[in-house]
Amino acid sequence: MVEGAISKADKTEFTECWNAVWRTPYIMKLALSAGIGGFLFGYDTGVISGALLYIREDFKEVDKKTWLQETIVSMAVAGAIFGAATGGWLNDTFGRKFSILIADVLFFAGALVMAIAPVPWVIIIGRIFVGLGVGMASMTAPLYISEASPHKIRGALVSMNGFLITGGQFLSYLINLAFTDVKGTWRWMLGIAGLPAVIQFGLMLILPESPRWLYRKGKVDESRDILAKIYPAEEVENEMLAMKKSVEEEKEIEGSIGSSTFTQIKKAFGNAACRRALYAGIGVQVAQQFVGINTVMYYSPTIMQFAGFASNRTAVALSLITSGLNAVGSIVSMAFVDKYGRRRLMIVSMVGIISCLIVLSVVFFQASVHAPKISSVESAHFGNNTCKAYANAPNPSSWNCMKCLAKQADCGFCSSTNLYAPGACIAKTDALQGACKAEKRVWYTKGCPSKFGFLAVVFLGLYIIVYSPGMGTVPWIVNSEIYPLRFRGVGGGIAAVSNWTSNLIVSLTFLTLTEHLGSSGTFLLFAGFSFLGLIAIFFLVPETKGLQFEEVEKMLQKTYSPFRKNIATKEISEHTK
Repeated sequence: MVEGAISKADKTEFTECWNAVWRTPYIMKLALSAGIGGFLFGYDTGVISGALLYIREDFKEVDKKTWLQETIVSMAVAGAIFGAATGGWLNDTFGRKFSILIADVLFFAGALVMAIAPVPWVIIIGRIFVGLGVGMASMTAPLYISEASPHKIRGALVSMNGFLITGGQFLSYLINLAFTDVKGTWRWMLGIAGLPAVIQFGLMLILPESPRWLYRKGKVDESRDILAKIYPAEEVENEMLAMKKSVEEEKEIEGSIGSSTFTQIKKAFGNAACRRALYAGIGVQVAQQFVGINTVMYYSPTIMQFAGFASNRTAVALSLITSGLNAVGSIVSMAFVDKYGRRRLMIVSMVGIISCLIVLSVVFFQASVHAPKISSVESAHFGNNTCKAYANAPNPSSWNCMKCLAKQADCGFCSSTNLYAPGACIAKTDALQGACKAEKRVWYTKGCPSKFGFLAVVFLGLYIIVYSPGMGTVPWIVNSEIYPLRFRGVGGGIAAVSNWTSNLIVSLTFLTLTEHLGSSGTFLLFAGFSFLGLIAIFFLVPETKGLQFEEVEKMLQKTYSPFRKNIATKEISEHTK
């Protein structure tokens, strides 16, 4: 999953947060209103997983063309890359509030376009609009919340945005399930996202701009008026002085590294400490995506069908498990990340991920090997509709369900009344699908009946459990801590673009990989990528737990080695004894 930078918060901060919002509800109003952007981010990235099943049913060309399915899913990610890139400029030029309003317009327009789409390419246009909104929301919502929150509870309120992202994904699966039997199915699933966008747009119209942005633009009195609504009266002037100092330091940093993006990137890679930080920061972000997490989040119901659960409704219902565990895992992470450290948590997470992916590869391999055979008698039962590839095969007795469903055959499998007994391989038409179901049989087009299906569900769940608290959230925390202060903006931006780009590559190729390598081979490939990621983390990523920014920079002045205990970490360890 891709999230905006996650700010960590401890139990004390959450207690303080509760007390602060109880005394000043206006703070929560600001945070929740902006947080709807995070919710929409999660919803629009998660809803396509279930909607895709029904889009395939309505548009036969989508069902037949894997690349078209991948394009529908991944164009939101492509739009998000551009949205995140332009979001930074919009934030600085026109303000956080204006950027959120633009994101809402894009969310609403995308939802409306998809809901009324008469052909697949119109859905793709809608996905691009939504993706632009997702990219802007990922940049702007955490920033607005951070700048409009009291500094003592900032981490807790920004963390809430992360919860809303995973909560939005979970709700999208519930919405998918709710509309499985409603006429219009996928149109409702995709179109309903326009409602929260309208609500947020209305709320943001009556809420103020970020006080920090106003101060940078010379609107000091307006900035003070907003701070007066957030802080107790006796703290306002201190906060104004702190903001003045912070903005001056920020402008000084901009002066030292230049204002153009190209100049900033060049200087970042030219600085030894920042270059090593970028190797680590980019490494963990790319690893986060190449473990295959978003194949599960974007294609979860499809994977359930690969595992042998033919019903769309059943596949969507089982996908709730992965989404729910992902939401829980983001909360669990906050309890462990400061106790056990970032590096250790990621390494343990990667070992668990690799183990689960290898087991999933074995499970899907066994499912394909033990797929039901094809019966010529069962196939003939449906008249002169036997699959042509099967009928013309030189050795049809060697065929099983998997071969019947292969792209080269492009046929459907109608199970026997005994689910695991030999079944029929027949032409893939709506009429034959109806005839199969009329006889109380099960119709398969993506996966085969399998006694191993429940194991796939179990280990997908375990995969999410080991992923979410570690590789799900820690890479963002590492990227918020590892860069020298003057390079934090450009370093975080480069790493975020690396994450989105890796996300795009994975989501754009998953179904093609399953066609050529099979589900088993695809999960094994991701296990291989994960192993490479584990090596990169072990050798490139230092432990930043408990270190000040200056200590991290000092540590990275020399090439990092996992076998050499750095002085900064040693000092921290001795201090805490």
